[in-house]
Amino acid sequence: MDKHDYRPIRHDHTEFLKRASEREGFTEAYDASEDQYQLARKLLAARTRAGVTQQEVAAAMGTTKSAVSRLESPGKHSPSVKTLIKYARAVGCDIEIGLVPRPPKKNSPGSDLELPHLGSEPGRRVDAS
Repeated sequence: MDKHDYRPIRHDHTEFLKRASEREGFTEAYDASEDQYQLARKLLAARTRAGVTQQEVAAAMGTTKSAVSRLESPGKHSPSVKTLIKYARAVGCDIEIGLVPRPPKKNSPGSDLELPHLGSEPGRRVDAS
């Protein structure tokens, strides 16, 4: 397929969630897999922006189209950091990994504690003293 003929299929994730949330058990299962779904959406968005096919990404990564398809699909497969770096390079991106503090759950031990804001702005230093 010529690269200029590539036409990605549009996906309205908000509409998908609206319809899917009507199914019994979907919300609980989705919430349990939220991080995987976020990663899959980011991977797909990066490939779409790059205007490349799964086959082209696979060739750049030295793998198969089916491996790229699994990588872009949330599920049981957990890609390694090395694989994510290869994917990022194949779609013209860099990879950035960060840990973001979560707010405590209500009614959990320590939920009434005030935690210091650690900041998530790039380059911001936090004084640990």
